[in-house]
Amino acid sequence: MKYKDWLFDWLENYVKPSSKIRTYQRYEKICSLHIIDKLGEKEISELSVMDLQKFVTDCLTDGNRKNGKGLSVNFVNSIISVLQNSLKTAQLIGLISTYDGDKIKRPKMQEKQVECFSLSEQKQIETAVLSSKKDKLFGIVLCLYTGLRIGELLALEWSDIDLEKKIIAVSKNCYDGSKDGVYCRIIDTPKTSSSNRIIPIPKQIVPLLKDLKKKSKSDFIIADGTKPVFVRSYQRTFELLLKKLDIQHKGFHALRHTFATRALECGMDVKTLSEILGHKNATITLNRYVHSLMEHKQEMMNRLGKML
Repeated sequence: MKYKDWLFDWLENYVKPSSKIRTYQRYEKICSLHIIDKLGEKEISELSVMDLQKFVTDCLTDGNRKNGKGLSVNFVNSIISVLQNSLKTAQLIGLISTYDGDKIKRPKMQEKQVECFSLSEQKQIETAVLSSKKDKLFGIVLCLYTGLRIGELLALEWSDIDLEKKIIAVSKNCYDGSKDGVYCRIIDTPKTSSSNRIIPIPKQIVPLLKDLKKKSKSDFIIADGTKPVFVRSYQRTFELLLKKLDIQHKGFHALRHTFATRALECGMDVKTLSEILGHKNATITLNRYVHSLMEHKQEMMNRLGKML
């Protein structure tokens, strides 16, 4: 059996029934755009470790179909995961006698630089949002004070918020995708099991949410009138706001990083922050924000030095 034929069977009969729609679509895209073109015509039983390793090397050097450059290390590691999962399943059902996917040497993961807004930039953003007539912009401030991911924000409904108890229940995630060939918003379970969480709402945000709820015409907290908002559309709205304020471009995720940085600056412990952010454990939070934590400690030491 050719590897491309097995990939089609594997995606349809093993990935699709047991995975989230988003996972299936991501795997299908990786197979169709990257793997099948290079390895698809080979017999699956004849795929060697050298074939797989050379393919990985090619992905790192010139695997980007748009510009001919290398794919990012993180994305190449995603491709390797698809290779390994598909070959492991093939070995489990007896399609191949041995499994060599674990012999692929992975490139070292690159931790993304954490970007956040300065305190003055944050104040500019908050002022612009709260003085705007566009109610949907309020989600930007909500993320700055809760650390919500954009998909979690756009999936939030009013039934997920208890304004009396001052809590938000995160139980859904939203992303742009396609269903039956139609571009649409897809509501799914959270990114991970730890992403399913309760977030306290700062008391200053509660009256703003109450005002927004009175004017709302949608079940969703962030909406454009009666229409829910797409992720890419909201990202573009944020980009335009930064451009208008003459603030250097940063991705929407920088709002989450800004919340985490401010929380550490205010003395929040890492375990509590980890739970609010929905990380699997505090180690992830510590590793990601160790620079911010060290800066905060240095500032505290400097203040202590002035007292001597």
